[in-house]
Parts: sequence; structure tokens; C-alpha cells
Amino acid sequence: MTTKKTYILGIESSCDDTSAAVLCNKKVLSNVVATQDIHRQYGGVVPELASRAHQQNIVPVVHQALAKANIDKKDLSAIAFTKGPGLMGSLLVGTSFAKSLALGLDIPLIAVNHMEAHILAHFIDDDEHSGEPKFPFLALTISGGHTQIVLVKDYFDMEIMGETLDDAVGEAFDKSAKLMGLPYPGGPLVDKHAQKGNPKAFDFPKPKVDGLNFSFSGLKTGILYFLQRETKRNPDFISENIDDICASVQETILDILMEKLQLAAEQTGISQIAIGGGVAANSGIRARLRNAEAELGWQTYIPKFQYCTDNAAMIGITGYLKYLKGHFSNQRVAAKARFAIGS
Repeated sequence: MTTKKTYILGIESSCDDTSAAVLCNKKVLSNVVATQDIHRQYGGVVPELASRAHQQNIVPVVHQALAKANIDKKDLSAIAFTKGPGLMGSLLVGTSFAKSLALGLDIPLIAVNHMEAHILAHFIDDDEHSGEPKFPFLALTISGGHTQIVLVKDYFDMEIMGETLDDAVGEAFDKSAKLMGLPYPGGPLVDKHAQKGNPKAFDFPKPKVDGLNFSFSGLKTGILYFLQRETKRNPDFISENIDDICASVQETILDILMEKLQLAAEQTGISQIAIGGGVAANSGIRARLRNAEAELGWQTYIPKFQYCTDNAAMIGITGYLKYLKGHFSNQRVAAKARFAIGS
């Protein structure tokens, strides 16, 4: 018995990456991402510039995704797109394009929650596939805009158990990097320096937050005061100790994440743990999760790097899983800047 071939075009435009992917069932045939370097000079994403860049990028990115997949747009079974959460101007570009193309091709339109897609990226089937998490499992979604612990009971039955009360973990990395004079985006640079430093060199405050929620604003303030104090004594303190500072900052952030994740595992009795989101590319969190397999008996699932940051392959796999259930949207569907998991 041969499996019917279902071709899904995924479109992702929630922030500053324009991405399109083509999936045949659960296999990725193409995953094209156009990044926007213009934001580096501003030290962060400028929403108006992001939406303009999406308008310029979306047609060539979709064209390239179809060409790499070696299929014609008439072969598509459905179009999946990011409905939210994200920057409204950016979301509108992807939403409008997806609606127009689906209408023109007379094929189903599938709205996708960006954060659910980060979790469901674990169900992409590729040559290096290390298995799928079994339901129920816990997902730690860590990105520039979100930090959440999610109980995943089924593909589209998810419950947020804990989330950040202020800054997301990606913001904590980027803002800490900015305090050290590192360029945007600073998170990957903190990770790079941390690999050469001593994570126990300096102590930073860990916020006391009840339950499974997170807070990172106090840590950022603690780092600010620490750097101000030390540079007053020695103007070259940051440049002379950059590796150790980054390693200590990263260690503190990872401690916060792992303590809450361990608490969630203890409360639920679940040992299947998956991560997703841009910060899932961090080498430190990956190492911590691998260590937890031996120390805590967890079975951990870590996505490939290209499925951590914003990408359309994760939108495509979510679209495919929705396609199988007949979860389609109509032409009245609208982008939502705030769009909670499970809503």
C-alpha cells in the first residue's frame, strides 16, 4: 500500500525572517530562509522595516522553495502560514500572500500557531531522524519573544504550565550582550564566548518566582549593576573578562531554565522532554539536556539547528498534521499578534 503524497507549502513571516518550505507528507523537500541584516545597525528588529523586507522577499523565497522541491505550484495540496504570534506588519504579509495563493489555486488554507509549530517541528521526518517524542511530553519553548513550559498531550492538545512574567530568555541573552558591547543579535555571541570561559567565575542573581513561571528582568538589572561597578574600578574589565562574563551569564540563565523544567517533570511524572525555538540552538542548553538523560533519566529531543530558528519547515509539518485532520481556515482568517498556544 502506497501512502498518498500530500504537498504542503509552509510560509513563515512572524518576525524578521521570510521563509518558505515545501513538505511531501512529513519530509522536507525545501526550506528557504531570507534573513534581514538591516536590523543589525539598529540593535534590534524594527517592525516597519521588517514588514517592508517581507514584501520584497516573499515572492522570490516561495519561488525558490518550489524550484528546490522540484514541484509546480499546481501540485500543492494546501498552504500553511503563520497566523501568529508575532509582529503584526510581518504577519500580514505572509497571511495576505497565503490567502491569495490558496484562493488562486483553489486549495485549502491552514492557519498555524508559531509556537505550536516550534514544538511540532520534532515530527519532521529526515535522514537524521532520532525518533519522535511520545505523548504526553513536556516542551520547553525558548526564543526571543517566548519562554514557556508546555504540556503536550497530543498534536493540538497543549497546555501552558509556566511562562515568563517579563523578558523572554532570548531577550535576556540579547540585552546582556548589549550591556557588554556585543552587536545584535547578541545571543549567539554570548554562547560563543561562553564556550571559552569559566561559568563559575561570577555570581548573578536568580529571581525567586513561584511555580513554573520565569522572570529574567531582575537578572538583566543585576548584570547591569555588576558591569557598572566593575568597569568603574577597571575600565577594561569587560574586554579582559568577556569569556568568563558570558559563561557566567549563560550558566545562570541555563540554571533558571533547567530548575523549572526539572520541577515540571517532577510534578507531572513525565520524562519525555523536547525543546524548541531559537534559543534551542544554544550549545549550553543542548549539553544540559543531554546530561539530564544520564542524571535524571529523561529522554530528550533536540531539533536540528535549521528547525530551531524561525523557519517554514515547522509551519509545513504543522500544516500537514492539520491537513490530515481537516483543520482548514477560510478567507476571513486574520493575523493575530498575540495568539496563545491552545487557543
